[in-house]
Amino acid sequence: MNTSILPKKSPGPLGKVKFPTGSPQIAALIIVLLVNSMVADNFFSIELQDGRLFGSLIDILNRCAPVALLSIGMTLVIATGGIDLSVGAVMAISGATMASLVRGGEYSLEMILLISVASGVLCGLWNGFLVAILKIQPFVATLILMVAGRGVAQLITEGQIVTFSNSAISWIGSGSFLYLPTPVVITIIAAILIWLLTKKTALGLFIESVGINIRAAKNAGVNTTVIVLSTYVISGLMAAIAGIIVAADIKGADANNAGLWLEMDAILAVVIGGTSLMGGRFNLFLAIIGTLIIQGVNTGILLSGYQPQWNQIVKAVVVLTVLVMQSPALLQKFKRGNHHD
Repeated sequence: MNTSILPKKSPGPLGKVKFPTGSPQIAALIIVLLVNSMVADNFFSIELQDGRLFGSLIDILNRCAPVALLSIGMTLVIATGGIDLSVGAVMAISGATMASLVRGGEYSLEMILLISVASGVLCGLWNGFLVAILKIQPFVATLILMVAGRGVAQLITEGQIVTFSNSAISWIGSGSFLYLPTPVVITIIAAILIWLLTKKTALGLFIESVGINIRAAKNAGVNTTVIVLSTYVISGLMAAIAGIIVAADIKGADANNAGLWLEMDAILAVVIGGTSLMGGRFNLFLAIIGTLIIQGVNTGILLSGYQPQWNQIVKAVVVLTVLVMQSPALLQKFKRGNHHD
C-alpha cells in the first residue's frame, strides 16, 4: 500500500508550542513562592531599612548564596561527567583558615582573603590531579577530601570553634552593598564572571564536549586533562568563597559543621537546573534557579511549622523525581510513544 498519498497527521496545538529554556525551573520557583505566600502573610513585602532591603525574598536570596556559589562550580564539574563531594569540606577548610588568620592578627585583610581563597583552590587542584591525571573515579577521589578535609579543618582550628571580631570581615557575611546583602552581591559577581569565562571563551564548549564524549573531544584536539582539572579548580574556588562568607557571617569557624551536607544541595540544584549527571550541556543560570527553589522549599517548610527534618525528605523526593525524569530508558520510551503517535 502506498502511504505517500495518505494525509499527514497534523501536530496538535501543543506540538507547535516550544517553551523557552528553563521554563520548568522558573515555573517551579514561581509555584514554590506562591505556596509560601499562602503560608506566610506579607511574604512578598520588601522594606528598606538603614540602607538595606529586608523581607522574606531577600532572606531567601541571602541564605542560598553559599549553595549558589557551590552550584556554579558543581555545574562545571558535573558537565564533564564528574562529581565533587568535597565542596562542604573545602568550605570548612577555607573558613577555618580565615578565622585562624584573623584571630592571629599577623596578616592584612587582603592577605587573609588571598590565603583563604588559595586554600580552596589547592583543594580543587588536588581533586583535579586525582581525577584528570591519576584517572581515579571522581566519586572516590572527591570522597577522600570530603572525609579528610574535615580533619584538616580541625587541625587548623586545633579542634575548637574559632571566633573572631573584625568588622571588615564581618561585612562580607552580614553587610550590605547597593541595598542587597553582601553575599548576594558576591554571588552575582561570581556567576557573571564564570558565565563570561564559559560563554565568551572556548572553555564552555570544551567542557560540554568532554562531558558528551571525552574520547571524541581528545581526538578533536581538546586537552581534556586541562579542561577537567580546571573545573575542579573552579569548584574549589567557589567553595572557598562560600566558606569565607559562612565564617564571616557567624564570626567564627566550626570545622565540624561548616558546609556540612551542602554538597548534596549543590548537586540537587545542578540536577534541578537540567544538567545531566552523565555530563554534557549545562546552564549556570538554571543551577542558581535550582538553589532558589531548594531554599524556597526550606523556607516554606519552616514557615509552615513543620520540623526541619522534613527538608531532607523533600529533597530526597525531588532528587528521585528528577533522576527518574532524566532516566535514559524512560526518555527512550517517551520518544517511542511520541513517534508512534
